[in-house]
Amino acid sequence: MLAWLKWGNGDTPESTGKKGDHLIGDFYVAFDKHYKAEIKELVEKGMSPEEAEKQAPLIQEAHDMLRRWEAGDPEVRALWEKMNNWVYAGFDETYRRMGVSFDKIYYESDTYLVGRDTVLEGLEKGLFYRKEDNSVWADLTPDGLDHKLLLRSDGTSVYMTQDIGTAQLRYKDYPIDRMIYVVGNEQNYHFQVLSLLLDKLGFKWGKDLVHFSYGMVELPNGKMKSREGTVVDADELMDEMIATATEMAGEPGRLQGVSEEERDDVLRMIGLGALKYFILKVDPRKTMLFDPSESIDFNGNTGPFIQYTHARIKSVLRKSGEDYNAVDISTVAPNEKETSLIQKLADFTAAVSDAGRNYSPALIANYVYDLAKEYNQFYHDYSILKEQDEKVRAFRLLLSATVADVICRGMSLLGIEVPERM
Repeated sequence: MLAWLKWGNGDTPESTGKKGDHLIGDFYVAFDKHYKAEIKELVEKGMSPEEAEKQAPLIQEAHDMLRRWEAGDPEVRALWEKMNNWVYAGFDETYRRMGVSFDKIYYESDTYLVGRDTVLEGLEKGLFYRKEDNSVWADLTPDGLDHKLLLRSDGTSVYMTQDIGTAQLRYKDYPIDRMIYVVGNEQNYHFQVLSLLLDKLGFKWGKDLVHFSYGMVELPNGKMKSREGTVVDADELMDEMIATATEMAGEPGRLQGVSEEERDDVLRMIGLGALKYFILKVDPRKTMLFDPSESIDFNGNTGPFIQYTHARIKSVLRKSGEDYNAVDISTVAPNEKETSLIQKLADFTAAVSDAGRNYSPALIANYVYDLAKEYNQFYHDYSILKEQDEKVRAFRLLLSATVADVICRGMSLLGIEVPERM
């Protein structure tokens, strides 16, 4: 907000043609750039780096603006609401495109009051202590941790205060058994402290909260930092994935005879499926390198390979034109490959259960890949449509349809669509 006032020249998403979240991201980066320049100047004048970070004029102005915001200053609140709306409109557009929706969104601007009141109650009960500068802290050294700031000296809240408030509201609003925070592993300590504080405050569910700590996703050019502007945002990445899918679809034999609208929809499914699957197929706790070109390969452990298998089965079923459910297949004895495929299908429930227990979508991703790979071997080795025995043919069509159904259900659990044609 401060950077926009200083250097924004009244820019809006409409005047610049930028998505709101991208526009405000530019000012986030601008603030950091000018702030670092001020710190450098103060250090050169003999101030310690730690002191310079606190005394830099820009950060002091930002703190003053935060105090005015918490005090309900109409001017600051109006600017905050305007810029927030720009950002949320941009976020909503990205989430829609990615197929993500939420039952409820909690805003820090609402939850910090609940958290602050809870912290002050804890202070009265002697759970926390106040320093001479009026800031409120928790002493976690008996638990093997350190001292944790909960309220700044000017009374403003920090992330921990807000998360304490949000946790209470979630449990109040929903009859959940356990709360799972899906946040990067850089926040491991934060959630360890949050769990401990909630428990100390008397919330019996506090110690049971789960931090689903996932590794960072890095691109070939290194780690991404939003403050420094070294990011590839979701919109750009989705655009790149769909563009790559479009190039791949230009190969002979792909997406022939479909309408332009259906073609665009399939390309979207392939691009986003490749992106989601490549990230979800690895152990979520490990840092990974995302390679767009590798992710969209139609061979190997990729989303497009699985999507293509599903489309291949649907093509076989369309070409058959048979009601395979109407044929009595009770006397058909499955061969070794068919038996193996049936056993693989039977493992689906266990794979989903294991994924839930271990908080690992990768278990579902790799199960679906193994199923698709097994089916392709079967498809290569045995004829389906040219099989002369009506019962065997019906059995193989039913087996194929079941594989397609499980692939669809498994990928759906990962938020990935599978096309009928490719």
